[in-house]
Amino acid sequence: MNKNYYAVLMAGGVGSRFWPVSTTDFPKQFHDMLGSGDTLIQKTFSRLSKLIPVENIMILTNERYNDLVLEQLPMVKQEQVLLEPAMRNTAPCILYASLKIQKQNPDAVMVVAPSDHWIEDEEAFSANLQQCFDFCENENALMTLGIQPTFPNTGFGYIEFDKADGNPIKKVNQFREKPDYETAKSFLEAGNFLWNGGIFIWSVKSITAAFEKFQPQMNALFQQGSDNYNTAAEKQFIAENYPEAENVSIDYAVMEKAANVYVLPATFDWNDLGTWGSLHEKLDKDDNNNTVVNATVILENASNNIIRSEARKLVVIDGLDDYIIVDNENVLMIYPKSKEQDIKRITAMANKL
Repeated sequence: MNKNYYAVLMAGGVGSRFWPVSTTDFPKQFHDMLGSGDTLIQKTFSRLSKLIPVENIMILTNERYNDLVLEQLPMVKQEQVLLEPAMRNTAPCILYASLKIQKQNPDAVMVVAPSDHWIEDEEAFSANLQQCFDFCENENALMTLGIQPTFPNTGFGYIEFDKADGNPIKKVNQFREKPDYETAKSFLEAGNFLWNGGIFIWSVKSITAAFEKFQPQMNALFQQGSDNYNTAAEKQFIAENYPEAENVSIDYAVMEKAANVYVLPATFDWNDLGTWGSLHEKLDKDDNNNTVVNATVILENASNNIIRSEARKLVVIDGLDDYIIVDNENVLMIYPKSKEQDIKRITAMANKL
């Protein structure tokens, strides 16, 4: 294991589109959403630990999830769990983690990865990540793993790379916001657009220099604590100063502004598991395209549904097509898959009851 390799696992999200399973107190990254026996954060940690020493994997999460992280990842020490005292998007927490790592090891290269994504071919993922680490050890580069688009998705941002670049690692021309359907179709036809999967790789030297250049105010705020990082005084410094940071994404704060941005088109299958529909896509299905997680079922005249029960209870369905059926503790949801983008709104309504 290369002691210069580090990882930062982003595990602070709520995953409200996976309600009623995912809740503010117990979000989706801490659930076994795939019915595999492991939670999403456990699967992500295991995947990264094939290349990165366990002690070099840090978990970025909200204060309220500290106990969940330590319970699900017993190999992790408390000092590896970086707790956000306030929700401030991805830029502040990445800067915080980068400065901590830089103080430990100024020669570090690091990957920042979401904790709740689905990656099937883990060997391909490790090979891609190794390729990125090798590049970032030798170049002043801010890298991302771009996902090969399989259809004109309007829910993802896109990365446009230089069409004339014949190298495996491509120079990025620009990041593109979530497009409408016709624009997304034109991206796929062009052939030099990738989905932005939110997986970033860089050396700590490169990313801290980028923050210094593009986010001087945020950089100054966190640099005040340089003497406190990796000491007993760190927690108090972060509690007092972190809420003062701007609420901004790493894409907007740094990646869209920098000239030294590169992308490696990924060779593994990927899904951000953002909705019940995306989960249905990735799980095994019966002859009628139904997916069943943790439930025993009797299905008649039922097709294209995803059915999940925590209690492994018998679920009987007749005459439903393209529905989400989720039985979870004190909530039963039977909802059209075509309207799944409204689940976030329904969640807000339920929270008021």
